[in-house]
Amino acid sequence: MVVSTFALLMAGFPVAFTLAGTSLAFALLGAAAGAFPLGLLGALPQNIYAIMTNEVLVAVPLFVFMGVMLERSRIAEDLLLSMGRAFGGRPGGLVRSVTIVGALLAASTGVVGATVVTMGLLALPTMLRSGYAPALATGSIAAAGTLGQIIPPSIVLIVLGDQIGIAYQNAQFEKGVFDPETVGVNELFAGALLPGLVLVGLYLAYQMAIAHLRPASAPALPAAEEAGPGAGRTLLRSLLAPVLLVVAVLGSILVGLATPAEAAGIGALGATMLAAHRMDRRRATPIVAGAAAFGALVLLARLFDLRLQRSAVPAADLAAIVLAFALAALLVWGTAVAFARVHRARDADGRPVLAAVARSTMVISAMIFAIVIGARLFSLVLRGYGGDDWIEAFLADLPGGATGAILAVMAVMFLLGFFLEFLEIVLIVVPVVAPILLKLDVPGGGAVDPVWLGVMMAMNLQTSFLTPPFGLALFYLRGVAPREVATLAIYRGVAPFVGLQLGALLLLWYLPGLATWLPEVLYGE
Repeated sequence: MVVSTFALLMAGFPVAFTLAGTSLAFALLGAAAGAFPLGLLGALPQNIYAIMTNEVLVAVPLFVFMGVMLERSRIAEDLLLSMGRAFGGRPGGLVRSVTIVGALLAASTGVVGATVVTMGLLALPTMLRSGYAPALATGSIAAAGTLGQIIPPSIVLIVLGDQIGIAYQNAQFEKGVFDPETVGVNELFAGALLPGLVLVGLYLAYQMAIAHLRPASAPALPAAEEAGPGAGRTLLRSLLAPVLLVVAVLGSILVGLATPAEAAGIGALGATMLAAHRMDRRRATPIVAGAAAFGALVLLARLFDLRLQRSAVPAADLAAIVLAFALAALLVWGTAVAFARVHRARDADGRPVLAAVARSTMVISAMIFAIVIGARLFSLVLRGYGGDDWIEAFLADLPGGATGAILAVMAVMFLLGFFLEFLEIVLIVVPVVAPILLKLDVPGGGAVDPVWLGVMMAMNLQTSFLTPPFGLALFYLRGVAPREVATLAIYRGVAPFVGLQLGALLLLWYLPGLATWLPEVLYGE
């Protein structure tokens, strides 16, 4: 069953239908041969119901909406052009700008395809025209685009966090702990933040070294293309909106003001307001007033008790409640104006921007949830055949105990990244191996930390976007790169960045505190 599934996936069949169809076919064959209990499939409806009622996964379509809205409204384009003009006058300035913009877009969208395509269309021609080596230019763009997988908020971290949380509870139940601790997506977000920033630092250090050692491959922009006197103000204006969105979304999750789904809703609304403001800056009053009202509402809720269901309401709280109603009305006004303005705007194909964003969000979200459901059926049938017991016995018998088992799983996930997408690996491999790894004891006592394991897997999966021949970032970039850029040059360009990712993975292995320190500080876990 496993071999057939991988063969069909590599042949290009749709992922969701391959997972579900192959699993169902082998379940029926096994039942006909008396080797599979067909009644086990009765658990599938409950599994699907659990998926569709999972509040964590509600964040997926909202974060997708936020990313697509920012891409369609060309906010990312403004940021990239402003950053390129500000730093392009220095050797290697353009590739460093691409990395910084990639990190900012990762923290505000988490959508890899949109980031790679946007930077490939805007930055790559400028870098090639300025004399940058094609390998360095394409490698920097592809690597910066994949930062959306490790820097939160990220679709892979949401799905992986959900799987790790379930696996951690199952591992504790099997160890006899019937009051299990929980691990949520917010812990994984906090754990991934520092390793993601370390990876950005490694990228920048490599690019600075190349600019110093081989200045001909990363020259400064010609004087005619350098930034003018107002470049600093333009850059600040372009940076302000994405940074505020990052603080609102990621900050609200990390400090406990909002769940990931609630923060995703904030991000979707914020991205719509930013898009509307960019489309008509002369009539910005409703948008600015709505955004300010939202911030004031959050502050008011922290300072006063706004509950109405009380027998006695102090005068100060009553005044705050009245003010909150006024602010809510202002927020509704700003939101209505923002959505109306985005709906009236037209994209390059002449369609309303809001409709195009909604359609893209629906298609991407439906694809993700279909894969999740197919993967649940795959895991169910695999367990029905005893595959999880075989894998557990295999990992437990490896030399080195938990260390050897984790190394083996990481090696398999890295190799699968050459052929499969990250979502397929998360939903096929993680539900099977994560409960087994979390049950093992590490040398010196204690169990494997679930946050550290999740961040290790996320960083490992990030390489699946860059590893030839099937890395998605390579396909995205090949689709928008000029014809004179050879595919081999793209492969050569990403090779050093794959090495840097593996170096960051090794650093995280020996310094697990990079992933566990911030969650412990924020949540005491």
